[in-house]
Amino acid sequence: MSNLKDLVDFVIHYKVPPSEAEAGFVQLIQALTTVGLATEVRHGDNNSLLVFVKVASPDLFAKQVYRARLADWLHGVRVSAPHSDVKQALQDEPVVEAERLRLIYLMITKPRNEGGAGITPSNAKWKYVESIFPLHSHKFNKNWIKKWSSKYILEQSDIDDIRDKFGESVAFYFAFLRSYFRFLVIPSGFGFVAWLLLGQFSFLYALLCGLWSVVFLEYWKKQEVDLAVQWGVRGVSSIQQARPEFVWDREAEDPVTGEVVKVYEPMKRIKTQLLQIPFALACVIALGALIVTCNSLEVFINEVYNGPGKQYLLTSVAHDAALIQKQFVLNFMTSYMALFFTAFVYIPFGHVLVPFLEFWRKTAQVVTFSEKPLPTREFQINPARISNQMFYFTVTAQIVNFATEVVVPYLKREALEKAKALKSQPKVQDDHEEEAEFLERVRKESTLETYDVSGDYREMVMQFGYVSMFSVAWPLAACCFLVNNWVELRSDALKIATSSRRPIPWRTDSIGPWLTALSFISWLGSITSSAIVYLCSGARGNGSHGEPSPLKAWGLLLSILLAEHFYLVVQLAVRFVLSKLDSPGVQKERKERFLMKRKLLEENIGQGASEESSVPGIDHSEKITREALEEEARQTSIRGHGTPEEMFWQRQRGMNETIDVGRRMIEQQKAAAEKNGKAKSAEPSMKAA
Repeated sequence: MSNLKDLVDFVIHYKVPPSEAEAGFVQLIQALTTVGLATEVRHGDNNSLLVFVKVASPDLFAKQVYRARLADWLHGVRVSAPHSDVKQALQDEPVVEAERLRLIYLMITKPRNEGGAGITPSNAKWKYVESIFPLHSHKFNKNWIKKWSSKYILEQSDIDDIRDKFGESVAFYFAFLRSYFRFLVIPSGFGFVAWLLLGQFSFLYALLCGLWSVVFLEYWKKQEVDLAVQWGVRGVSSIQQARPEFVWDREAEDPVTGEVVKVYEPMKRIKTQLLQIPFALACVIALGALIVTCNSLEVFINEVYNGPGKQYLLTSVAHDAALIQKQFVLNFMTSYMALFFTAFVYIPFGHVLVPFLEFWRKTAQVVTFSEKPLPTREFQINPARISNQMFYFTVTAQIVNFATEVVVPYLKREALEKAKALKSQPKVQDDHEEEAEFLERVRKESTLETYDVSGDYREMVMQFGYVSMFSVAWPLAACCFLVNNWVELRSDALKIATSSRRPIPWRTDSIGPWLTALSFISWLGSITSSAIVYLCSGARGNGSHGEPSPLKAWGLLLSILLAEHFYLVVQLAVRFVLSKLDSPGVQKERKERFLMKRKLLEENIGQGASEESSVPGIDHSEKITREALEEEARQTSIRGHGTPEEMFWQRQRGMNETIDVGRRMIEQQKAAAEKNGKAKSAEPSMKAA
């Protein structure tokens, strides 16, 4: 079975009613064959076909690799161009599995005018192409899970293995999670000490947490560049593949290259993008009102209403993974709005809400058709409320997330297989005995979900926000996330290996827009933490009713202003220090650039140039100079008298004659100086006589 897998590059799941299958299937096979791909077809499940694809000719694929690497060099991704000999270039830098799969996927999906087959699942022409996916290497996955499960700390070599197998897009996520996990040790230690000695809303812990977020963010920016250089993908974002769904307004000539390019009017794009602003504001108002309503109702039930039926409900909304910017806005609101309400409204201004809580008491009385007032107790601010919320986000929600990511997909697959076994259908498959096990595995993989790395990024970015913005309310948050992320590293690997199709190994040189989100959260965390400390620290145990100490607007603004300036100063200092530190990636880039420049210098000047310009080469230089001058003199005599400019360079014939003339001039000047000296010494004696 493993040998069969090694001979297959991609599988196309072609699902179509039998009455409409033939014409589209013929077009599919013809398109693949035209670009140099070999195909085999087998039965799939539920009126579908499995088209197995591989490169027909190794020489053709070698040329594809060479063209891709040459394009990287032209776009500045590679420092040096690949060797002019294709075979030598592949020997110098062997093709890893991720690069092979990426290039073959581009051969399948790129438009025909760019050398591809133009087959994309989202295209109307290929509406029956369900999916295009590579096959998992079960041997690698098994060793991967076993290796990571037995290691406490991951090494760079483990991340490099992921990069070679799944590409830089997935490898960057695991590299980020690995660095984030290591840095979490610092706030975990601070948080545990603060929980034991300082309690909630510690100014010192808020200061240290803000410092940690700045250092981590700036470190990761440098680490990101370092990894991009080591993996040879720095600047790869400049090489963009056209989307098949792209709709253009007109075609125009590129002023730089002169090529005809498709253009979509920028103002139309800006107008479309601006639509998300009122949408986001509407979401803030609607969702904010909903969360405020839910929280005020929850406060009434838990802390005013003295009857039965307590309930604590919080929901998370799944958003489209492709729209990262909009995801972040919506997830920011859904993840943090309740905490903002508790920290900035409930704890510092809880008693202002008492009249509004009466609304819920009357509503409950009407709903229950009760004539007697509902039993209530005197309202008291509960500072532990935000700790309970943080406990939910850091512990309960993480357990639920693990179950939905790993356990639920496993149970779902098992249930579907059981249902499929019980469902009586005439068997269409007539597999060869030696292929049966392999084909059954492929059919199972075709039913798996597509892995979305942005979902995992979103989870870590939101977690970073909990630590940097709200862990001052519950210092143990970082400790809980540290334990969670040790499990997360391994559960995400398990999810890729068992619950998802093998991801397409796309290249990237960073974590993309999530870095901007981290920067925003880090900055906002410095402001939020200081504001929470100022607003909420006075609510702990002041008076019998937990009444907060008096708050002043100037004090809040001053704490925010000082915190932001502290953040900016620390950021500049950390950037300055890190800029002075060298790294393996930067060293590698400098070395490659130096070697490239030296190679170009040697190719243009030649190794013998320095030898010819040394002392043994004088005779040769003299010969060349004399021959040139004699030829000039001959041409001058043919034309007649030369011009003053031409005669100027014909007075002396070569280097030796120039030296002789110079020596004579020096002797003449020396003799003249001696003569002048004797004449000056004779004048005083004559005057004395």
